[in-house]
Amino acid sequence: MTTRQRDKLNRRFRLHCHDHQLPPALANNGEPWSTWLLIGGRGAGKTRAGAEWVKRIANAPKQDGEGDRRIALIGETEHETREVMIEGVSGLLSVHPRDVRPVWVPSRRRVEFSNGAIAQGFSAEDPESLRGPQFSHAWGDELAKWRHAEATFDMLQFGLRLGARPRQVITTTPRPIALLKRLIADPASAVTHAPTRANAYHLSPAFIDNVVKRYDGTRLGRQELDGEIVDDRPDALWSRAMIEGCRVAAAPNLRRIVVAVDPPASASKGADACGLVAAGCAENGVCYVIADETVSGLSPAGWAAKAIALWRRLQADALVVEVNQGGDMVRAVIREADASVPVIAVRATRAKWLRAEPVAALYEQGRVKHAGVFPALEDEMCDFGLDGLSSGRSPDRLDAMVWAVAHLTFAAPAGPRVRML
Repeated sequence: MTTRQRDKLNRRFRLHCHDHQLPPALANNGEPWSTWLLIGGRGAGKTRAGAEWVKRIANAPKQDGEGDRRIALIGETEHETREVMIEGVSGLLSVHPRDVRPVWVPSRRRVEFSNGAIAQGFSAEDPESLRGPQFSHAWGDELAKWRHAEATFDMLQFGLRLGARPRQVITTTPRPIALLKRLIADPASAVTHAPTRANAYHLSPAFIDNVVKRYDGTRLGRQELDGEIVDDRPDALWSRAMIEGCRVAAAPNLRRIVVAVDPPASASKGADACGLVAAGCAENGVCYVIADETVSGLSPAGWAAKAIALWRRLQADALVVEVNQGGDMVRAVIREADASVPVIAVRATRAKWLRAEPVAALYEQGRVKHAGVFPALEDEMCDFGLDGLSSGRSPDRLDAMVWAVAHLTFAAPAGPRVRML
């Protein structure tokens, strides 16, 4: 193939695109969508998808009685609109072959197509600039970063009034803002998600090796790479920022390590998981959470074997086991699996919130660290409020972590003590 032929083939977007880059057929309510939300990580192909959608809309044959299409392009700033959405490597000009490329008129901030369609650029820093113009379609990029997101979006809705079915596409890396949450829940919206890894073939291997691996599983990584809305519960004892501030790459030498076990009440289908969390204490008294291997759907013998395997692998000092559920049975199950394992029985006499509150205070003081990333455990921590988890499930991982840290920190020391009156 000649260079021209290869270039033409490479521009056949529908031959090479990912499923998440194609407009969905229907909205959440099963009807044709009015808003398409493409939520994804950095480099997931969101900008290319938005530019290709605008290209298809602008160049599509007109329907009977339809006027020229008017398309709004809204970026975080005027600079972003121009440099990313229009002139960028995945922008509106780049997705057109040079011989049929529309005309970009910077002085008027508009892209003019040969068939009369016009795409006009706007900045979310100036919502009032959307007052007056009217559109048949719109593309908003990085809505979660817009400084005046609510005002800009509202002004855009008033301007989407041309044609039989005005439509808009929003491409963004998510943040937990109210507007984005409302759009996701809107029955007239269609929502697609994509992590950075979905488009790894088109990204630098160094980026995948260095950036993706470094932030994988962290709060920032889940938001910026996985395209997740990572939210905090207002009444939660822990916040994402608090946990990130307590994260370290690895734990130092630990003078004592325990594996905490929060056993389920039964092994039936749908029963609670068995919380298995290991933590250790360094010489300076700081505790480090070093493992979360919580399991579900196992018999008592099954989770006991998992707990003992973790104890052996970490060369831990003991198993700290809650005995509210089962009492002697819990001890017997572990003894039957391996009678040599030291078991420290603990019994809950207060509500989960009251047990967790002192441990949360240790996090605030910087006396508990996470040696690595534990996404499932951290989700429970940031979703644990006065009435438990918002899902109603039992916080098994959190319970196990609380037992481990509390034992290492608050249990009576073995050495002599001095009491002062």
